[in-house]
Amino acid sequence: MLFIQYPKCSTCKKAKKWLDSKGITYTERHIAEANPSYEELKEWHQRSGLPLKKFFNTSGILYKEMNLKDRLTGMSEEEQLKLLASDGMLVKRPIIVTEQTVLTGFRENEWAEQFEQ
Repeated sequence: MLFIQYPKCSTCKKAKKWLDSKGITYTERHIAEANPSYEELKEWHQRSGLPLKKFFNTSGILYKEMNLKDRLTGMSEEEQLKLLASDGMLVKRPIIVTEQTVLTGFRENEWAEQFEQ
């Protein structure tokens, strides 16, 4: 399992603590140092079944500075994926990637449901 996170992010810290408390093993990846590639994001988006907007860090400074709230609707899926791949700070975190699923953000009940299977 891949756990993609930003160490300074409070939500990522909570998610990591939750994973550790459940004894779930994972490989950690720093999103700003090893940003997901276009190919990874495309695959994860398809596997997740989530709208592509769920992969954007909508509360992030960069998202707001780039005025993406208004711009995303006019962009193609390919353009959005390329934009996400350009800077890890645009990507919603944490991200969990397993063979079965891809989760974005940390919602404890959703994660518990996924890992209790």
